[in-house]
Amino acid sequence: TQSTWGIKNRPEKYSLTMASLFGFGSQPIVEIVVDDQAGRKNTKFKDKDKMIKLPLYVGEDDIKGQVSIQLGKNKKLEHTGIRVELIGHIEMVYDKAGSSDFTSMGRELEPTGVLFQDKTYNFSFPKFEKQYESYYGSSVKLRYFLRVTINRNYATKIIKEVDFAVLVPATEPEIKKDIQMEVGIEDCLHIEFEYSKAQYHLKDVVIGKVKFMLVRIKIKYMELCIVKQEKYLTGQANQTQTENETLQKFEVMDGCPNKGDVIPIRLYLAGSDLTPTYTDVSNKFSVKYLSLIHISEPTRQAEISYAVFCLKKKN
Repeated sequence: TQSTWGIKNRPEKYSLTMASLFGFGSQPIVEIVVDDQAGRKNTKFKDKDKMIKLPLYVGEDDIKGQVSIQLGKNKKLEHTGIRVELIGHIEMVYDKAGSSDFTSMGRELEPTGVLFQDKTYNFSFPKFEKQYESYYGSSVKLRYFLRVTINRNYATKIIKEVDFAVLVPATEPEIKKDIQMEVGIEDCLHIEFEYSKAQYHLKDVVIGKVKFMLVRIKIKYMELCIVKQEKYLTGQANQTQTENETLQKFEVMDGCPNKGDVIPIRLYLAGSDLTPTYTDVSNKFSVKYLSLIHISEPTRQAEISYAVFCLKKKN
């Protein structure tokens, strides 16, 4: 079966409306049709303020289809080559200089020449390498896409890109039980945290408890936050930047506890927009999640955090 990527798998033509050389004529229409999309799974990503849905590729999946070029009102199309590429790209949203491709493969569809009529080309990228998983964050993106380029001597080249997604199944590591930590403010506050584990599935439940060993300050309230932390390498002097985003808050208590009080914690991760933890992806970026305890008293505030390892379940 064949379908164009779009709503309900209906064919969708991607029109390019750049002005042609000297502003006369119309641009050719480039259309990308990918085979076997009717039965393929899709996945959703939050890209800025909108949700996007992309076809999903895993394991040894191939990607193949057709590229069609329709001349429209043009009688001919002079070009210096037509090419289709499969590209894996890491995009730094706030630092374009730091963006780069981590994989690229191409197929020449047409050598230098002239098209006098509409034409369709087949393309195929069998068992293409799926080194990293697709990721769309606030400061960094890891994209896979097909790019069709029509090169021209005296006019702007025509480029069309269509995104797709890659999933890399993770192997579940051994999960250690009963994580304990002691934190506090010297001679004022000693707290003991206990969690059932340090690694969680994306739809898991964080279960634990907080025990107050010493309380000599007036606590107004305490909350548990899930914070997403992106660290990425900029293109300027290889400096590392950090972006934090609070995804979820849970009020643990409201009011001042007494020595010996034990407060249970139960936080459902399914309500947060989580991804797996990523470490040094292509030596460009990392993503981890922090469990942050925020304690407020009349004159000051304290924050205590530790890393939470988020893991996607095996398909």
